[in-house]
Amino acid sequence: MEKRFIQEKILRKLMTMKPPKWGNSHTEEKNLVKGLPSHLRGAKVVDKAIKELFQLEFLTRLKKTGEWHVSLNPRKKEEIYQFLRLPPRM
Repeated sequence: MEKRFIQEKILRKLMTMKPPKWGNSHTEEKNLVKGLPSHLRGAKVVDKAIKELFQLEFLTRLKKTGEWHVSLNPRKKEEIYQFLRLPPRM
């Protein structure tokens, strides 16, 4: 339950950032945990939640300026919306 909450929070955060972080628009990986409750930051469940988002290919990772950056995978847009129980958008 907690893992799902974390995953939804991360996905929604990336979708609502200005600009939204799809494809070539990305943010540093360390920013994924910002906005999570402080008692969860650094918890193993957060690492597992993020790892699963990469396994589902909802997130992509690339090295930029010596740091890992992440973005939402535009090829998985429909699946991400289903995961979040949102109406599909094109």
